[in-house]
Amino acid sequence: MKPTLVILAAGIGSRYGGLKQLDPIGPGGEVVMDYSVYDALQAGFGRIVPVIRPDLEKDFRAILGRRLERQTEVVYAFQTPDDVPAGFVVPPERKKPWGTAHAVLAARRQVQTPFAVINADDFYGRHAFMELAAYFQSTPPPDSTDYCMVGFELAKTLSEYGTVSRGVCAVSPDGWLEQVTEFTRLSYNPAGRIVHTDESGETPFDGHETVSMNTWGFFPGFFQSLEKSFAQFLEANGQSERSEFYIPSVVDPLIRSGAARVRVLHTPDPWFGVTYNEDKPWVMRAVRALIDAGAYPEHLWSES
Repeated sequence: MKPTLVILAAGIGSRYGGLKQLDPIGPGGEVVMDYSVYDALQAGFGRIVPVIRPDLEKDFRAILGRRLERQTEVVYAFQTPDDVPAGFVVPPERKKPWGTAHAVLAARRQVQTPFAVINADDFYGRHAFMELAAYFQSTPPPDSTDYCMVGFELAKTLSEYGTVSRGVCAVSPDGWLEQVTEFTRLSYNPAGRIVHTDESGETPFDGHETVSMNTWGFFPGFFQSLEKSFAQFLEANGQSERSEFYIPSVVDPLIRSGAARVRVLHTPDPWFGVTYNEDKPWVMRAVRALIDAGAYPEHLWSES
């Protein structure tokens, strides 16, 4: 069975200043998701499951959805704040969904195969999808708890225009993820050093750390772990207006308890991201360079 690609596209994009998931960056009006889907299909993926907010559906279908539907099967999942376990009452002030792990959980009814998870606004490169597809082929049991992720080098994933969130990984000598810790305010300080800043001050990083860019590979049984972890998360944090349920917060306890393993995969391709509006010209130049080098056609779908 071909693996499924789950695309996390429900983010509000407050730091970017708009719906960055639908902002063109290619010469034919392509958005970042176009290139991810193109690369995934080339690597052997099948069904595409965008996770979006219900209020984005009309725009998403008009700008992107219809052309993707001409390439492969596209099934939508909707992330809403009220998608919670029975008996939990959502605080009235809670207007936003519950984070990336909640977004993956929103796709539980649309996914029956091994699946990869990516961000809609990150450009990962074809090798990332090739590595994920190859891993699924080499790990056949559908109930396997040997998952995977594609790691990137921290220094190659930052923005010059503000802070970013990254899952910083500890990796064993034989390539298994030992721990992933979410840092939500990583940036360059005035001295040009990479730091995480919070109320306790600055924590330095050398830039060579492996980080998660939400490029994960899971099997369907992972949804059971998500459901259990989400219930625990809501019990502890459900009354907070801004609490976030992140994928690493689910994966890390599974690793530490021995309930799952995560193989860290690597890619030589560059990562590009549009966290802030000022990032867009840089991403457009990077995509243009890849097109000129022959990695992509000038107009992605018309020539594919």
